[in-house]
Amino acid sequence: MLTRLEVQGFKNLLDVKIEFGPFTCIAGTNGMGKSNIFDAIEFLSYLSSDTLVEASQRVRGASGLRGGDPRDLFWDGYRDHRHRIKLAAEMVVPAEVEDDLGTPAQATTTFLRYEVALGFEPPVKEGSIGRLSLLGEELRHITRGEAPKHLRFPHSASRFRNAVLRGERRGGPFLSTESRESGTVINVHGDGGSRGKPQPRAAARAGRTVLSTVTTNDYPTILAARREMQSWQRLALEPSALRAPDGFAAPRSLRADGGHLAATLYRIANESVGNHHGSDPDAVYARVANRLSDLIGVGVKGVAVELDQIREVFTLFMEERGDLRLPARALSEGTLRFLALCVLLEDPSFTGLICMEEPENGIHPANLPAMLNLVRDLAVDPSEAPGGNNPFRQVIVNTHSPWLVQLCDPADLLLADVRRHGGLRGKAVQSLALLPFHDTWRAAASQATFSMADVLAYLAAPVGAQLRLPLDIAE
Repeated sequence: MLTRLEVQGFKNLLDVKIEFGPFTCIAGTNGMGKSNIFDAIEFLSYLSSDTLVEASQRVRGASGLRGGDPRDLFWDGYRDHRHRIKLAAEMVVPAEVEDDLGTPAQATTTFLRYEVALGFEPPVKEGSIGRLSLLGEELRHITRGEAPKHLRFPHSASRFRNAVLRGERRGGPFLSTESRESGTVINVHGDGGSRGKPQPRAAARAGRTVLSTVTTNDYPTILAARREMQSWQRLALEPSALRAPDGFAAPRSLRADGGHLAATLYRIANESVGNHHGSDPDAVYARVANRLSDLIGVGVKGVAVELDQIREVFTLFMEERGDLRLPARALSEGTLRFLALCVLLEDPSFTGLICMEEPENGIHPANLPAMLNLVRDLAVDPSEAPGGNNPFRQVIVNTHSPWLVQLCDPADLLLADVRRHGGLRGKAVQSLALLPFHDTWRAAASQATFSMADVLAYLAAPVGAQLRLPLDIAE
């Protein structure tokens, strides 16, 4: 669970600090750059697995495409000045993980702060585009005593916080940066604290973050941080992927684009026997159908996955109340996206952080309350301990929809705004800021907040509206 993100020098995020709870909605106009928050989170996830070159190529560039020039990632990256990105993430990590060989590992402590600093090395010859360089890296623990100041969203201390924050560390950091005559060194410290000699890694020669190189259970807490960051993903559900049937050999977990929907639902339904639901496949299908029936205008009688033994494929069907059976390929885009989220809601193995762009796309305004309720229900309930019936999931969405803003709890909202900032070389510049609603839990840690006056455009009818509710009905 990502509880705090700090970004300096990444795209249009000159200096942004954000606190997250189980569910967060970022609202802002088109073209403001609010998607760059997702890019920063995604970039951290890539850095936990890939080389610096691969991670930089996987993030959207200035053109919106991936695989661009690394300078696209830096604030004002094409000017001749020192390029530097600094990212920091405070997170609750899983207590138990597996290494790349399948061996279990137990984290010493589960509340951590990770920092990484990256620079840019210009091209050394014609025809090259330069590359990222590792400038520093740290991983430190946050003690139980400090936890209430860091986990500020409303939650149960006895049930939620005590369940997710485990262990304690009495030594120093797990990763630390040291300047030596030979250059910058990243020290890897064991879980034993001060006992044992740290393992130095030269930053100048590193082609990847040091955290991403930890693949075995020799450093279990660093490995747990890596696994947590690897679970952060951007969910971009594509109709073509959602509509496709799955072969029997297909993976049975939903892809970020919605692929393998039929195989995933089949797996969830057939794993349900004897699990925490204590149900059978028909009960799982019934719960998905009941949730799908929340959509106005969609008369759902049932949902099921059928096996074609001859073609060896799974096909997802929806049966309407008029006894019309429709395969997934015949469903509307909005219905398919809603259906995919209903399936994820039933999957206790699907955990981690989910970023979603504009979940209102393809959804009729009358169905937005059902969509928002479903997205919120995907997130963990912080009044209870995480478990099979309360998967440890976190959801962040962004939107420009007035409807969604009006439906959100103000405590869950962050308003994207462009503000003047000190900038580089003392010159004032415009950069993105995320503002919490005044008098909500995030407001105390923020220098600036927003009020109702700042979101009038989301609350009032647009200028020139031709159809309006009569005053007696509107009141």
